[in-house]
Amino acid sequence: MLFNPHTYDPAHFDAETRRLLRATIDFFEERGKDALLQRYIDRVWYQDFLDFAAKEGLFATFMTPAADAAGNPDKRWDTARNAALSEILGFYGLDYWYVWQVTVLGLGPVWQSANTAARESAGRLLDEGHVMAFGLSERSHGADIYATDMVIADDRANGTKYYIGNGNVAGLVSVFGRNDQGYVFFAADSRRPGYHLIKNVVNKQMYVSTFELRDYPVRQADVLHEGQGAFDAALNTVNIGKFNLCTAAIGICEHAMYEAVTHAHRRMLYGKPVTNFAHVRRELSDAYVRLAAMKLFSDRAVDYFRSAGPDDRRYLLFNPMTKMKVTTEGERVIDLMWDVIAAKGFEADTYFDKAAMDIRGLPKLEGTVHVNLALILKFMPNYLFNAVEYEPVPERKDAADDEFLFRQGPARGLGAIRFHDWRDVYDKYGHIANVAIFREQADGFCQLKIDGEQYKDLDFLLSVGHLFALIVYGQLILEKGADPQLLDEIFAVLVRDFSAYATELLGKAATTEEQAAWALAHVRRPVADPERTAAIWEQVLALVGAYEMRP
Repeated sequence: MLFNPHTYDPAHFDAETRRLLRATIDFFEERGKDALLQRYIDRVWYQDFLDFAAKEGLFATFMTPAADAAGNPDKRWDTARNAALSEILGFYGLDYWYVWQVTVLGLGPVWQSANTAARESAGRLLDEGHVMAFGLSERSHGADIYATDMVIADDRANGTKYYIGNGNVAGLVSVFGRNDQGYVFFAADSRRPGYHLIKNVVNKQMYVSTFELRDYPVRQADVLHEGQGAFDAALNTVNIGKFNLCTAAIGICEHAMYEAVTHAHRRMLYGKPVTNFAHVRRELSDAYVRLAAMKLFSDRAVDYFRSAGPDDRRYLLFNPMTKMKVTTEGERVIDLMWDVIAAKGFEADTYFDKAAMDIRGLPKLEGTVHVNLALILKFMPNYLFNAVEYEPVPERKDAADDEFLFRQGPARGLGAIRFHDWRDVYDKYGHIANVAIFREQADGFCQLKIDGEQYKDLDFLLSVGHLFALIVYGQLILEKGADPQLLDEIFAVLVRDFSAYATELLGKAATTEEQAAWALAHVRRPVADPERTAAIWEQVLALVGAYEMRP
């Protein structure tokens, strides 16, 4: 299940994609663990990685849509291979992933734009090895795009942006602002006069800038979008770029798991390996199973992104799921392992102590949980009750350009999106004991009645959202498919999680007596199976020494 640099062979990709992914792995492996950790501790800007990416054409190949590739057959926007690269970068360090991630975001408004000159300029910058930035957030407003203090008047932009990755070196910064006619997205250059870099706002290797534009010239040739189009471009860029949060979390957890399981098994306590203790086996097995679920869901979500079109926008539910659910599961995976390795998880010469800090940033800074849960709830009525027929979505590892992602259209109408019947795949796997129990809980959720006033209580609704999210999570895990014992163990976890969220709903002040009775009625115990538990533990033990980065 886990990415292993020593055995990784993405045979499903084309030759140039395989070469670039292997070259990226080799770049980090040749430097070794000690060098990477020391650069992290010393907060050294990763110019060596950017030089490597420029030399190999990594970002230019992976981030240039086919329409802007000038006939280069290797360039395309391919969500499957982008997800693979994102996982690899997360595996070696969130900072390396971040410079890639922010470049994806910075390019979003450009590739959605009809401004041919700006698109050609972005393509040249990528070929030259530049990175990009996404100038949306402001200190007073966060990422609230309804309010911006970046103002364009008399063809000059003035204002300050905050929390903008790559703002120290970006060859192109897609800046969101407004003029007297409404919203505007325009391209800026961190090297031009009028662009004033203030500082790095985080104590990290990555550069998360605040910068000010002072009478920065904005020509018509710099304008990417205006009016409602600028607003839509901002939200659609998030749909494209923030999906990468899930694979970053997966990569971080995979590296940390190799380290944690290997340490725990080799650690002797009272004359026997730590992994002989029942509670340690449970926690490590739980972490492994949760990580497997993260991978299965995210892999299947890629297929929906790649198969999306004007008449199939189901990916807009699965995107906030990856930002919220997969990343918070990443936190749980790290915490479970940390309970086992304890003090080891604080030591400076481990990858784990970096993972333990960095995993927090994905759901908290990049994909705020309560915002994404509120977004997920918009889809709930149609998802649960108004299914329609769709052609089955195949596995998408083909070398195709995902061009629809840059013509998503107006960022509205989420509540009108329809879904295929989620029950179908649950029926297919109903013979698996814990899938059947979870299906009972999911069917019961459809009977939960919410009063009108409760829709105004976000604290109450967030608990409902967590329950609903589990149903969606389980659906894509089953659609991806896996060994029946692994699926059974995954759904044992989901049964426990559903019971926990039902108990949380029980305790809410806004919960009615009827809802409290429903919550108690849907607390379930998963089916235990010693043979299954032993088989999963063998998969965990197989990680011992399977990957150790050279010093």
